[in-house]
Amino acid sequence: MSGRPDSDTDEEIEGSEATAAQDEADDPAEGEEDARRARWTAAGTGAALTLAGLAAALLRLTRSAPALVPAAYAGGAAVCAAAAVLGSRGRTRRALWLLIAGVMVMALGDQFD
Repeated sequence: MSGRPDSDTDEEIEGSEATAAQDEADDPAEGEEDARRARWTAAGTGAALTLAGLAAALLRLTRSAPALVPAAYAGGAAVCAAAAVLGSRGRTRRALWLLIAGVMVMALGDQFD
């Protein structure tokens, strides 16, 4: 084994990166499967959070809570419903941000209780 400091391994690295890129390009079905899974995840999570927000809004309406609390839960549920729609259409990044915003609105409503 030589410990020459001027050894050059760039060609080997470039070759391995090109091979990895070819492997990924040969199987486009994997990318489609990942996209399908992301759409289902965004839509399912949005639907679940929408139902949870609506249930919480209905429960808060029956108790003596300020009107802002059920309104915040319902507003957060509406944002999560929009995220579910966007997620089902393939806009998963925007859906993720809307899911985060919807949960934050619901959490803010919980602080007013």
